[in-house]
Amino acid sequence: MATRPIWQEKPSTFVSVLKVLVLAFTVVVTLYPFIYVIAVSLSNPKVYTPGDLLLWPKGFTTAAYQLIMAGQTVPRALVVSVCVTTVGTLVSMFCTVTMAYGLSRTSRVPGARPILLLVLFTMLFSAGIIPSYLVVRGVGLLDNYLALIVPGAISAFNLVVIRNFFMNIPEELYDAARIDGAGELQILWRVVLPLSKAVLAVIALFYGVGYWNSFFEAMLYLNEPRMWPIQLILRQYVLQAEPLGDAAREQTQVHLTPETIQMTVLVLATVPILLVYPFLQRFFTKGVLTGAIKG
Repeated sequence: MATRPIWQEKPSTFVSVLKVLVLAFTVVVTLYPFIYVIAVSLSNPKVYTPGDLLLWPKGFTTAAYQLIMAGQTVPRALVVSVCVTTVGTLVSMFCTVTMAYGLSRTSRVPGARPILLLVLFTMLFSAGIIPSYLVVRGVGLLDNYLALIVPGAISAFNLVVIRNFFMNIPEELYDAARIDGAGELQILWRVVLPLSKAVLAVIALFYGVGYWNSFFEAMLYLNEPRMWPIQLILRQYVLQAEPLGDAAREQTQVHLTPETIQMTVLVLATVPILLVYPFLQRFFTKGVLTGAIKG
């Protein structure tokens, strides 16, 4: 009688309990920073002492949120981040999908393989900060939101994942569509994209998170503080302890501490992108693994 491999055997009670403890510890370590930040942002500074271990707000108050949202700095930065993330994700998805489709048709697109090698080359060697800045300045994109989108519109990694997913689609479907008289754009829109919802959802999530969390490009290319996205505002205030302007002026009037303001801004910068995950999480494993199988 053949014996099962050790990883297929039923775990003992001790191993099961150990797994539960390890997973519970991992969950606590992962979630506590988020719980602490939210608790501090909703705590009354008169009751809360900095450094306390919080699982629930002390002296519940939303004064910090009301103060920040009543000003102009953070709401304007949130609008900028939402617009850049939305437009940037749409532009990146269009450019990546169309290029990936062309590169997946190596037998019909002349020069597809050399172009693919050039794309892979950029995964190993980047242009560098100074050449990138000189190019952006040379084309007149300084203090322009396009500087946050155009230079990184196509990610080589995401392009390769989508291309591999397209190559896994049976060739018979392409041939059947061509026999019915469909052109390449019709095949892409009516055949390929409906079969690629999982990988497209995951790659859109990658792009969206990337644009939302990006602050370095804004720091390089946007000199006007009124144009800054929320992540750059967060960096300026939390890491460099710079005031938020309108919030700082009123901060002493409502007796809020700098830590409360920092945690509130941190929550406002984190929650919007977290709300997207539940809608795309079910596509994550299928989209990434299927797109990474075929080289």
